[in-house]
Amino acid sequence: MALAAVSAVIFVAGVWEYFCAGIPSWVIWEDSVFLDASGKYEIELKNKKVSVKWDINAENDTGVIWDSPTEVKVQKVLSCDIDNDKTDELVLLCWKKGRYGEHKPFWVEKDEDTWSQHLYVYEYNSEKISPKWMSSYIGQDVADITFNGKEAPYTRLWFRAPDDQMSSWMWDSWGFTKEDTAISFIAFGDIVAHEPIYRYGLQNDESFGFLFENVRDRISDSDVAIINQETPLTDNPAMVSDYPRFGTPVNVGQAIVDAGFDVVTCATNHSLDRGAQGVNFTKSFFDNNQVTCLGIQTMDEKEDKPYVVIRRNNISFALLNYTYGTNGICMPEENLNMVHLFSDEEKIEMDIMQAKSETDFVIVFAHWGTEYSEEVDEFQRKWTRVFLESGVDVVVGTHPHVLQPYEMLTDDNGHNMLVYYSLGNYISAQPEKSCVKGGMAEFAVSLTPTGYQITEYGLQPLTIVWQQGGKYTVVF
Repeated sequence: MALAAVSAVIFVAGVWEYFCAGIPSWVIWEDSVFLDASGKYEIELKNKKVSVKWDINAENDTGVIWDSPTEVKVQKVLSCDIDNDKTDELVLLCWKKGRYGEHKPFWVEKDEDTWSQHLYVYEYNSEKISPKWMSSYIGQDVADITFNGKEAPYTRLWFRAPDDQMSSWMWDSWGFTKEDTAISFIAFGDIVAHEPIYRYGLQNDESFGFLFENVRDRISDSDVAIINQETPLTDNPAMVSDYPRFGTPVNVGQAIVDAGFDVVTCATNHSLDRGAQGVNFTKSFFDNNQVTCLGIQTMDEKEDKPYVVIRRNNISFALLNYTYGTNGICMPEENLNMVHLFSDEEKIEMDIMQAKSETDFVIVFAHWGTEYSEEVDEFQRKWTRVFLESGVDVVVGTHPHVLQPYEMLTDDNGHNMLVYYSLGNYISAQPEKSCVKGGMAEFAVSLTPTGYQITEYGLQPLTIVWQQGGKYTVVF
């Protein structure tokens, strides 16, 4: 009996090897048992077949209500809301002979007799499992399939190739569309429009286009371009002023808009230099020109809004912006959320936690550090630790007016966080040699086997140049 049993096993294994000839060796066949989101369906993948039980907690257990088609071999099964209709679908990554389903293109005379990968999607319907979408050949090798695991707005399927390259696929009315999953960012330091700068602009170039004439191409080539607007804007000539309480001509803001920036950070120590009126005008100006404005809220925006979410290629980014203080100017009692401050550590940690739960990636813009010091101070170190422990992905620093180091940090769980401690000035009239050298941070966010991560990063040095006639501009 023992010999006969062994012979039977060898025979079955041999038949299976012959039957599945042509399926690559990198394929891993998984077994799993889990419930759908409603908890009513139990899905079991075993021996390359899927079975579904319905209403498993009911007294009258109906048992198995559905089995996967006999002609397919299932590599992996998921249950997720792939079409974003608030209910799960059953998703099978499977293999079958031939590249086409029941219907093949009219120009194909005969389907191939080889194994290929397919994606099958089914809908749950009480005691029935109904076909929703049966794919033709996927068109690429898929070693594993997962979904992004985030709640609305979009569920995406993530395919991992045998070489660990990732791709993202989104349901698009009838079928799946492959998404671009690499997003490029650039970020610049402080715009400090001292009197020589705004005087030249108001007299010679009211568009202030000279501020960005040498970086426009880099801005247009990036998916997200960010700059720190150090000082409040004004359209009142009587409010235009230099240090110590700035009022910057709105022309500078218009130049930011015209250059194509996507985001401005405005939580700085000069945010309240023109009081609540300055904050109201600055925030409203950028909002009205479709530039995302971070770190400040108008008098009417009394409810705390600690972060803003932007999306590129259906990837969601939470952006937060804090400053160490406001030069001793108190927040108006009518709105204590007008400027976002490094004040309540526990609250900031909770804000980051909430942002992480809603988005794919978290970026903090920090106005911190010691002015004119190229060394990172203890305040920066402390908050860097807080951000790393909270799971922030990128930190971009401003305020010292000089360049400071940047580095990639890793926590005990293997989470990476890129930190630019200070990008220095983008534009200013400060004469110190260290203040005329700034930098442009550049990094790319891409889909990896562990989710969205930094895949490239660096810094391009910049220099502020003063030209005859009083023109200030920036060169790489």
